[in-house]
Amino acid sequence: MVYQILAEIVLGIHFLFIIYVVLGALLVLKWNWTVFIHIPAAAWGALIMFMGWICPLTPLENRLRRLAGDEGYRESFIEHYIMSIVYPEALTRDLQIYLGIAVVLINVVLYAIVIARRRRK
Repeated sequence: MVYQILAEIVLGIHFLFIIYVVLGALLVLKWNWTVFIHIPAAAWGALIMFMGWICPLTPLENRLRRLAGDEGYRESFIEHYIMSIVYPEALTRDLQIYLGIAVVLINVVLYAIVIARRRRK
């Protein structure tokens, strides 16, 4: 029971981290100092996609699930939870690169907005 709860907590943190990687620049509009947390997080998220790595949270969640008596999963977090909802086919290497590009482009646009608003003030 404890391991199952811990696995669910890791899953939640993982999901929130992905949202933060994609949209965390919006927090910079309110709190300037968050840029020092968000840029490394966004770079890490994009790097994982570009390099085809698996985030360290995925094996941690799987280990906790196995300790709880579940099977876990072999693919990445995105492929297991997100891609199965959004896309009907499995995650391909090309799609993974496109997702990495999307992370970078979304953040470039958001930071351009942040910089434009700061200059107006």
